[in-house]
Amino acid sequence: MTVHGQGSPDVALAGEVDLADGGPRWSAGWSAPVQRPSSGFEENWSEAGFDQQSVRQVVRVTRSGTQVRIRLSNRFGTAPLTVNAATVALAGEGPALQPGTVRELTFAGAPSVVIPAGAEIAGDAVDLAVERLASVTVTLYFAHPTGPSTFHAQAYTDSYRASGDRTVDVDGTSFQERTHSWYYLSDVELAGGEEAPHGTVVALGDSITDGFGSTVGANRRYPDALAERLAAEGSPWAVVNAGIGGNLVLNDSLWYGERAVARFERDVLDRPGVRSVIVFAGLNDIGFSEVDLPTYKPAPDVSVADLTAGYRDMIKRAQERGIKVVGATILPFKGAEYHTPRAEAKRVALNDWIRSSGEYDAVADFATALADAEDPELLDTAYDSGDHKHPNDAGYRVMAEAVDLGTL
Repeated sequence: MTVHGQGSPDVALAGEVDLADGGPRWSAGWSAPVQRPSSGFEENWSEAGFDQQSVRQVVRVTRSGTQVRIRLSNRFGTAPLTVNAATVALAGEGPALQPGTVRELTFAGAPSVVIPAGAEIAGDAVDLAVERLASVTVTLYFAHPTGPSTFHAQAYTDSYRASGDRTVDVDGTSFQERTHSWYYLSDVELAGGEEAPHGTVVALGDSITDGFGSTVGANRRYPDALAERLAAEGSPWAVVNAGIGGNLVLNDSLWYGERAVARFERDVLDRPGVRSVIVFAGLNDIGFSEVDLPTYKPAPDVSVADLTAGYRDMIKRAQERGIKVVGATILPFKGAEYHTPRAEAKRVALNDWIRSSGEYDAVADFATALADAEDPELLDTAYDSGDHKHPNDAGYRVMAEAVDLGTL
């Protein structure tokens, strides 16, 4: 087990696997950026936290493996977090588990763990054969009040809650409450299997990357579709989604997470085995200042020069690590609440820079792929979820198809 402290060196504890000792070589299977507790877009459990309750969370991994471990984050906690029990299993229907696949998790050999405020931990490995694009379920039990919970607001799948320790319950019938968020769980990592351990593509962005407008529980976000494309092509690379709804490139938000340039290290560069990142962000920086809504804060007037400086910062840091950077053009959003002539002019200028500056290793032209044939300021109605800025399932698939796999 490893404890990672916020702003402090990593502390290796007993049970940490190291390549020099012949241990597994871990790869990202699934990941979600964590956020501070907030009321978010819909009802969730982050501000109330948990007490004598089990939380069951379903995620889909994008590579195969024969061993599994999880990472839990208390990054935004104000007190130590005790996890009293945890399991991982292959997912069944809803909150049910596939019989015979439940594995009790340990942390440095112990069935429970205390995670310091501001820290995250990696648990011990367990043997579990997981196929690519399979769903796994992680269940956590909290015997005592957790306080407000570090979480990821928009999961686009169901998570479940039950009273008492239900970590090994297979049928899932005790899990009667549900939400569309993930709590404390930040990563599922895999070792073994046939895929190359260093071949992860990270999709960095805001709500369009996170998947707003996609069908809940169907894995139809653009990173999901990209992972399916890679699997169909026989490519061994995994895809992890580092989108946060409402996220900004240059400013932190209580609702929408740390700014992209600040979380880039943790959510992209520190993921195991990263080979490339798709940077698709900036729409909210352009739009928030155009309307006066209490949730669209902070909302400074961000210039094109400010945004390109932020892009350059992320490009430089990634390329210094040998990571390819793909720049994605900002989608049309005419008809959305913050579309104005000034905002449109910024979008056009930014997209021109993304396409022609030569700063990126490659470009994914999402804007051209989804634009209306008669009006390039509009999303094609066939791809519009209804709010004129977020794609629907079909639009997200077209975005994935616009990525040149040879550039990843």
